[in-house]
Amino acid sequence: MIREQEIYLPTLSVSYGASGAYCGVRQSQLVVVVDVIDMSTTLETALENGAIAVFGASPTGRRVPFPVNPRGIGQVAGRLARDRQTGVVLIGEPRTGPLCTQRVRCQEVLEGLAEAGIWDPPIFPNMGKDTAHMVDFRDRVVIAVTDAGGTVFDVAYTAGGHVLTGTVARTGAGRSIEPAGRAVARAVNLAKQLKLGICVVAASPHALEDVIAAHHLAELIISTGFLNH
Repeated sequence: MIREQEIYLPTLSVSYGASGAYCGVRQSQLVVVVDVIDMSTTLETALENGAIAVFGASPTGRRVPFPVNPRGIGQVAGRLARDRQTGVVLIGEPRTGPLCTQRVRCQEVLEGLAEAGIWDPPIFPNMGKDTAHMVDFRDRVVIAVTDAGGTVFDVAYTAGGHVLTGTVARTGAGRSIEPAGRAVARAVNLAKQLKLGICVVAASPHALEDVIAAHHLAELIISTGFLNH
């Protein structure tokens, strides 16, 4: 007889913003953050160009009605980079302006990295596929410290969730359907492995591109047969 705790019934939902990410974690769902312009596109580009891991984090001083821990994310990313004997790349905002402004907004992440033994990592602007023209992502750990996607990622991660990112935008190599397909494959494979549902979260409910992209990714997940597991 199959015990109740051994039954895996996958679920799928589309939600919005930090509250959607938090609720997804509470409902035992893997969270896929969709911030097309530009956080999740930048991170997909980083993965496409050989990054070994990507994270999102809330900027210092960002006010959100859920717990965030950018310093802790910096520690985790820093330990991973140290263990893999590689470096860290930060993605910051604003996209233009003095570097000191980006550093102030990355301060808590920088403190966490320093505690893990990673000092003074470079910071590059959050510009989607174009960021790859400025930095070599190969074998690096990447953290996007951004208001929308970074904060949503942080909320879900700090709540104890498993968090990925996804986009429908072009990332440099191939058409937009290819990065979308990669994101869906990552989410479905990890959700099955962990026996979780999936919550696709548009980083901002006010950004139509995020909302449309989140629903499109959800449709692609359905097309894989995930819910028929």
